[in-house]
Amino acid sequence: MFLTMLAASMTVLTACSSDNLEDYYNNWNNGGNANMGGGSGNATAGTGELLTYDVAIDKTTAEPAGDVTAYYPEAEDNISTQTFATQVTIDMNNPVAKTENGVEITVTDGHVTANHGSTEGVCYVVSGTTNNGSLTIDGKTNFKLNLNGVDITNPQSTAIDLESKKAAYVVLTGTNKLTDGTTEDHKSTLYSKGKMLLSGTGSLDVYGVYNNGIHSKSYVVIDKGVNLYINTTINHGIKASDAVVINGGVINIETAGTGAKGINCEKDIIINGGRTTVVCTGNGEWDTEDQETKAATCIKCDSIMTIKGGEIYVKATGSGGKGLKADWEAYVSGGKIRVITTGNLYYSNGSTESHNYTGNTDNLDDAYTSSPKGIKIGTKNEHGVLEITGGDIMVRTTGNNAEGIESKGTLNITNGTIMVSAHDDGINSSGDLTVSGGTVVTVGTNNDGIDANGNMYLKGGTLIAMGAGGAEVGIDINEQKKLYISGGNIFGIGGRVDGSLGSTTQGIVTTTGSVSANSTVTISNGSTTLASFTIPPYSYNNGTILVSAPGMSSGNSYTLNLGSQSVSVTASNTVNSGMGGGPGGGRPW
Repeated sequence: MFLTMLAASMTVLTACSSDNLEDYYNNWNNGGNANMGGGSGNATAGTGELLTYDVAIDKTTAEPAGDVTAYYPEAEDNISTQTFATQVTIDMNNPVAKTENGVEITVTDGHVTANHGSTEGVCYVVSGTTNNGSLTIDGKTNFKLNLNGVDITNPQSTAIDLESKKAAYVVLTGTNKLTDGTTEDHKSTLYSKGKMLLSGTGSLDVYGVYNNGIHSKSYVVIDKGVNLYINTTINHGIKASDAVVINGGVINIETAGTGAKGINCEKDIIINGGRTTVVCTGNGEWDTEDQETKAATCIKCDSIMTIKGGEIYVKATGSGGKGLKADWEAYVSGGKIRVITTGNLYYSNGSTESHNYTGNTDNLDDAYTSSPKGIKIGTKNEHGVLEITGGDIMVRTTGNNAEGIESKGTLNITNGTIMVSAHDDGINSSGDLTVSGGTVVTVGTNNDGIDANGNMYLKGGTLIAMGAGGAEVGIDINEQKKLYISGGNIFGIGGRVDGSLGSTTQGIVTTTGSVSANSTVTISNGSTTLASFTIPPYSYNNGTILVSAPGMSSGNSYTLNLGSQSVSVTASNTVNSGMGGGPGGGRPW
């Protein structure tokens, strides 16, 4: 795949739909004397934030300020609209059975059950420490649970079990800790049959050693001020059926289980603010029920993911691991997102598995492999939609077969800053791909910089794509599809330039040359600079270059300054296919 470069970059290669032709070409290239990529094109990593940033648990740095309006699935979910005037205290260090203010409390060997029945406005204030106890709450009305310096360990099962199907307003005060046990089957350390609404200015540490950390059969809302840490050994950090909404707070999640998710929702995930950090270290696994491979994922939903603000830091280190994943659609309009994956391709057929599969996958059933991805939208069976209209996004994947950003359907970028360094394709879409604004910098160190299996429309903004050299390209387009240019600054460098151009409204130049990491490349008309490109933290030696920018016209000459050299180039309104090595400078078809 072909390496296209920073800011406004674009090198075009027509993707081959036939695996046999692709295999034939690769065999021809590897077995012959031809050297693709302008003769000896290759990229070398330098230094820069894209290659050095890290993701780590951070419970102490203050919550970032945000201006996105909090979202509540129902108006009553905002605790400021509620009144809980009936207070009932429970000391877990010395719990007492009693009936108070319409609430019945029973105690059995340190395990407390509270039932407020139909009593309205109950606020449970829970404090104290127990190493062998639990709290169960039931009732037919909404209630407030104020965790006020409580530490509950239940060696057998759930620490806090909210059996009421009504709303549970969980308010944190002071330092709190919950730990479950392994003797009895249970769903999580903190469990709720109704919606769970977390607020307050205190902290809560949740340790899940048997199953999930927090689990709601309805939805979970986390508000500004909350400091939440979750550590699970086997399963997910947070699991919800209907939605997970993060309006703010400092959230840190660590999961170690195979196939475990940091945040896992059967429907939608909405992130509006706060700082969410998730680190998943579990490997892939074979799902015996669904008869397919599954991988650990930091944040995953089965429906739609919406990110409007906040800071998101995710790292997946296991085989097949993913950063962000939505099975249907994703919409990113703001926020700071940092994604790292380091795991390799996972393979299993139910009896044999590999955590670093390097064999040919062309003839394997899709169910047998799980590829690591930074951001993946859509599934093997469902087309996805990814729209990026804002935000500050960095994605880095280093493991075998790991793509940076993938949409199984369409991908549309209208604004924001997106920087990707990937082992495989930097950015990939199964359908049409459109860039009409923002800055996109994408590097595929062993494949394409950007790869569209539908048409590609470049309408504005800056695109920088860097491919791996050889047959790999900066911009890869399916051979039945076309590239359409109607605006934008484009700079691409990689192994070759080839492709099917539908139309262009601005001139295009192709040449060969070298660029240095983090350097500045310009194209000028006399003393007027038409476009300036900041190269990503990779140097590229002896590559094929493509440049296009508004103000360039076919037939006119321009000066391309590559830092170490300046060359005079003449624009055309076609892609100069065949540049690069190989017989006749092109693929053998």
